[in-house]
Amino acid sequence: MTSTFARYFLALTMSVSLAAMAQTGAPAGGTGVPAAGTGAAPAAAVPSAPSAASAAAASPAALNFNGTRIASINIEQAIIQTNEGQRDFTALSKKLEPKQTELKSASDEIESLKKQFTNQQEKMNDEARANLQKQIESKQKLFDRSVQDAREEAQNEQNVIAQRILQKLFPVLAKYASGNNVGMVIDTSQQWPQGPVIFSGDAMDITKPVVEAYNAQSGVPAPPPGTAKPAARPATTPAAKPATPSTTTPPKPQGKQ
Repeated sequence: MTSTFARYFLALTMSVSLAAMAQTGAPAGGTGVPAAGTGAAPAAAVPSAPSAASAAAASPAALNFNGTRIASINIEQAIIQTNEGQRDFTALSKKLEPKQTELKSASDEIESLKKQFTNQQEKMNDEARANLQKQIESKQKLFDRSVQDAREEAQNEQNVIAQRILQKLFPVLAKYASGNNVGMVIDTSQQWPQGPVIFSGDAMDITKPVVEAYNAQSGVPAPPPGTAKPAARPATTPAAKPATPSTTTPPKPQGKQ
């Protein structure tokens, strides 16, 4: 899953909406995250927030700045850790397994042909050597295209899941922030130097309580005990791409003078 949606979410929405709510005390229940590439903000119903005193008591400590607090959240992990995210990303991983198996089989076939070329090229005549090399190159090109298509398809499906959950997660986060006097929330999905956050302590992190609030609202049950949590990105390609053999025709062995 790319981090583009997370950076968009942080820069264009949280820095404005949460700060405004902290200053005005406006309720966050009707605030929605804009869909990528649009200015629309879909409304989402959110359960009433607990009192400020009880919420603050249950909340992790966060940096206090001029009467408001600064907190952090790992948006990518929050999406994956929700019951809905675990369910949907696990289902996506299972859906991708046949394609993963297909690509692995194709990769193994190409690797076998390349080993054959390496081990037998000096025993082949020019025509046989050229035919094998052409076969390898053809299969390699087809494999590369299949990998790219599979990667793009998987990425698109991951983004659909992430965006759907994100649009419902934002009003929950906004409600939580408003109820806990949080004026700014920093996304720690990408650590420095990939992202702007150099360091963020655990005391500031509100990922867990926000996920818990989301789960309570969504009604999606937790995965059965013993179910492995999905990785951040379901596997979509073989671990390694076979190396392409040299296109230079090796010299023929010289006979004895």
